[in-house]
This record gives sequence, C-alpha cells and structure tokens, in this order.
Amino acid sequence: MPLTTTTTAPPFVAVLVRGLLAGLIAGLLAGAFAYVAGEPHVEAAIAIEEAAAAHAEPAAGAHDHEDALVSRTGQRGGLFLATGLFGAAMGGLLATAYVLLSRRRRSDDGGRSGLLLAGAALLGAVIVPFLKYPANPPAVGDPATINQRTVTYLLMVVLGLVAVWAGSLGYRSVGGQAPTWQRAAAAVGGFLLVTAVSYVVMPSFQEVPADFPATLLWNFRLASLGTQVVLWTGIGLLFAALMHHERRRRAGIALPST
Repeated sequence: MPLTTTTTAPPFVAVLVRGLLAGLIAGLLAGAFAYVAGEPHVEAAIAIEEAAAAHAEPAAGAHDHEDALVSRTGQRGGLFLATGLFGAAMGGLLATAYVLLSRRRRSDDGGRSGLLLAGAALLGAVIVPFLKYPANPPAVGDPATINQRTVTYLLMVVLGLVAVWAGSLGYRSVGGQAPTWQRAAAAVGGFLLVTAVSYVVMPSFQEVPADFPATLLWNFRLASLGTQVVLWTGIGLLFAALMHHERRRRAGIALPST
C-alpha cells in the first residue's frame, strides 16, 4: 500500500498562534533596528526642538518647565514593547487573512501565500502612505493639524490597501490563459491608477521648518521606513517558515503505519 502525505489544513488556532509568534519576534527585531538606526536621529531632533523652545521663551523659568510624562530612558524601553505588541497584532491579522483566503488556494502552500500577504501589506499599508506622508521627527509638524494629519494618514493606509487589491483584481481579470506579462501589466496598471488618484485627491502638508537639517530629516524617514520593512519582512519569512514546519509535521502524522 503506497504511502500518502495528503493532510488537512491546520486549524485556525494553530495558524493564529504561529502568526502571533512570528509577529512578536519580527516586532522585537524591528524595535532593535529602530533603536540602532532611529534613536540617534530622534535625539538630534529633540535637541533641536528644545533649543527652539528655549529661544522662543527665554524668560521661562524652572517653575514653568514641565517634565515629560515618560523619560527618554522609559521611551527607549517602551520602544521594544510597542514594536513587539504591534508586530504580534499584525501577525495575528496576517494569520487571519491567510485562513480566510485559504479557500482560493488549491492546496496547502506551506505558508508561501503568507509571505505574499506580508509583501502586500508592506506595499499597501507602508510604502504607499510613506511616499505621500513620510514620517517626521520631533520639531517637525504643526500641533494644530495633528488630528487632521492622523486621519488623512489612516485614510491613505486604507487607500494603499485598496490599490493593492485593485492590482490583484487586475491580475485575475485578464484571465489565466493570458501571458504572464499581460497579467503583470494589468496588476501594475490597476495599482498605479488607484495610487495616483489617491495622491491627487488627498491633501498635502508642508510643515517642515525651512531651517531644519535636510540630512537629519531624511535619515529619520529612512530609519522609520526601514523599521517597517524589517517588521513585515520578518513577519512574512517567519510565518512562512513556521507554517512550512507545521505542514511537514502534519504530513508526518498523516503517514499510515502499514
């Protein structure tokens, strides 16, 4: 009697646990990257902000000075907590999407589609909004517009994900018999169309002070983007590896003992 390795799909809880674990580890890695690559630029920006505040209010005494609610040491420690929790949450969402989309897959792919989902999230929820609204360090941005900037950024995240969906829809709409380049062109066209319209419709904010160091600004932005790249790349790779291991484990259990 020949052996078979056909297995059923893992239950949702098993997939979710692996997504949470992948997200937690990736979040801690992203926190380490942000600490090394981003913290020096944050410190430099805070120094500029404090110098500007001292220059604007030279008469302010110690009585008027308010200490920060959380010290810089506490903020540095909280960085790892924040990125770890955020990574776990994103890993859980990715695992949920992986299960919901499992009906579209003809067979268990060992987590490879999870890697594609992570790439789609990086493109739609990070890169598309970043190109429109790049991250700004302390001392950059008008406090009066913070609510508006927050809402528009979140809306841009949604539109970025819609752009990715439009690209996926364009890829599938061409038909399976079409050459690969035609399907890829349809995907790129759908993605760029939605992205371009979003960039035109959404408002812009030009709040960087003229005297703010350009090198510091872009180094901070690149570090911020790099943190997200590390996070989503880590989630995708770790989740795919964990699901591949789970597939092999379940395949071994499914082998008959003859």
